[in-house]
Amino acid sequence: MIPLHDPQDALRPTAIALGSFDGLHQGHRRVIAAVTDSLLPGDEVVVPTVVSFWPHPREVLHREPRLRLDLPEEKLTLLEPLGIRQLVLVPFTLPLAALTPEQFVVQVLADRLQARRIAVGTNFRFGVARSGDADDLARIGAAHGIDVRVVPMLWDGTERVSSSRIRRALAAGDIGEAERLLERPYRFSGQVVSGRGLGRTLGWPTANLQVDGRKFLPLEGVYAALAWRDGDEPAMAAVMNLGPQPTVDPLAPSAVEVHLLDRRLELAGARLTVQPLRLLRRQQAFASLEDLSAQIRRDADQARQDCLARDGVL
Repeated sequence: MIPLHDPQDALRPTAIALGSFDGLHQGHRRVIAAVTDSLLPGDEVVVPTVVSFWPHPREVLHREPRLRLDLPEEKLTLLEPLGIRQLVLVPFTLPLAALTPEQFVVQVLADRLQARRIAVGTNFRFGVARSGDADDLARIGAAHGIDVRVVPMLWDGTERVSSSRIRRALAAGDIGEAERLLERPYRFSGQVVSGRGLGRTLGWPTANLQVDGRKFLPLEGVYAALAWRDGDEPAMAAVMNLGPQPTVDPLAPSAVEVHLLDRRLELAGARLTVQPLRLLRRQQAFASLEDLSAQIRRDADQARQDCLARDGVL
C-alpha cells in the first residue's frame, strides 16, 4: 500500500495532484492523470503525489462537520492503481489559512514538497479567504519553475460530476447513481462490536458495526449488501439495516447491523467491509416482533436475489 505522509515526511521532489479528491470520482481521476500521464523519461526521481488537506477547511474555519466519502486510509488503496506513490495530508490550521496564495505556493508546494508539476481542477481555490484561483496558481507556479496544469470540469448531462452530487445520491438511497458517478463501488468498514443480541433472539443474528463517525453513510433503511471479513474474498451475501430500531427499541441510536445470508461465522472483533447494493425499503415500526421477523425474511429473500446476481458471491 502506498504511504500516507505529513508534508515534512514526504518523498521529494513531487508531481502533485492537488485538491480534496473526496470520493475519487471520474473528474478527480482526470486531474490525477494530468500528473501521472505527463511524466517523461528522466522523471523517475519525481514522485507522483496526491496532496489534500485534513481536516476539511470548513471544519476549521466555520466549525462545520464534514463527513467524507473516503477516509484517508481508504484513499490509499484507491490511489495506488492510478499511479500515485504517496498521499500527503497537509494539516489545515488557522495559520495555514492565513497564508496568501503566493506564500502557500512558496512555503508548502515549492519549498516543503519541492513540486515540479501541479495539476488542479478549474474550480480550485486557495490562500487566505480563498483569494487564489487556478489562474493564480499557474502564474505563481511559473514564477517558481513549477509547471501547472488546469483540468476542465467533467460534466454529466447538465450537471458537473462532483462529490456533492454523489452525497445527494447516497442520501437518497440511490446506490446505483452513486456508483455510476464514482465508476466504482461505494463501501465502508467497521469493527464488529457486541450488541444486545436482539437479532439472535428473532432468529436473525447480526454483526453490529462501529463505523468511523467521519464516514458519509447512505440513507437510513434496509439494504441488500455484500460483506467481506477482514478483506477476505469472495464477497458474502448480506442484508443490512442502517438506522434505529423502531420496533424493538425506538429510542436506540442509529446503528449499522449486518446479517450474513446462509452463513454462521464468528465475527466478534473482526473488521467487516460492507458494500450496499440496493435500498430494499425504509425503516418502519411493526405491530409485533413476529411481524418484524416475517418482514426480515422477505428482506433476506430479496437481498439474496440481488447478491446472487453478482459474480463471485457466496
